Amino acid sequence: MAYNSIVCIKQVPDTAKITADAMTAEGTVNRAALPAIFNPEDLYALEAALGVKERFGGTVTVLSMGPPKAASILRDSLYRGADRAILITDRRAAGSDTLATGYILAKAIETIGSYDMIFCGRQAIDGDTAQVGPQCAEKLGIPQVTYLEEFLNGEADRVRLRRNHGNGWEVVESTLPVLITVVSTPDAVRPWAARRVMKYKKARIPAEVISPEELESLKAKGLLLEQWTMEDIHADFDRCGLAGSPTKVYRIQSVVLTKEGFSKVEPTEDGINGMIHELITDRTLG
Repeated sequence: MAYNSIVCIKQVPDTAKITADAMTAEGTVNRAALPAIFNPEDLYALEAALGVKERFGGTVTVLSMGPPKAASILRDSLYRGADRAILITDRRAAGSDTLATGYILAKAIETIGSYDMIFCGRQAIDGDTAQVGPQCAEKLGIPQVTYLEEFLNGEADRVRLRRNHGNGWEVVESTLPVLITVVSTPDAVRPWAARRVMKYKKARIPAEVISPEELESLKAKGLLLEQWTMEDIHADFDRCGLAGSPTKVYRIQSVVLTKEGFSKVEPTEDGINGMIHELITDRTLG
């Protein structure tokens, strides 16, 4: 039984290198101020989908939303084994919170059409909310299984999965189609395949193309990646971008712990009061 899978991936700012310029005046992440990387847990989601393809056959489509430079993670996915790559890039999607992002991705998935499974990383390192995947499932009206550790088996109309629940694991079954969020596992993410790098290294989305001649050449070679707008997915503009985002971010800051060693706190009222005073003095609290 072959399965058609969609993997939602995201290019994120490298939060390990956050600076004072990481936030815009509007309260959104200043992505231009930070280096961009493939969201780590989305790589595990891609690996899970590629593993299913290897075992059962089918296809893997990667779907992302972001600025044109996010096309780099589409190429990365093709190097690893994805069959199709789509980037939703539209200024009207800028500033989308999890609610708006979940809506946009769900509309794009509906536009793709036929699918058996949707894989998402558990969460993105720039938000750490773990909300987008479950929101997509809710909007699509399909079941969801979170925190996948291992894909155990599949049948024509259902799959059997092992999921982590924090203090252990459980085996669950779900009917298809289903959305699955994936946690990082000890299994290594596969590297780029040299032949696929040679094949797709010149793949581009239309926004990256600099001339009509290059556009026609990429089309002829099958290297023009899909670039969609809000019109292409029939989205309601009022539910996209800042207009569709009730979440407001007031401050982003980098907290650096500089104290070395440790302080012993006596289990007495005076000891606890002293600890609280020290935390307030060095602005850890308050």
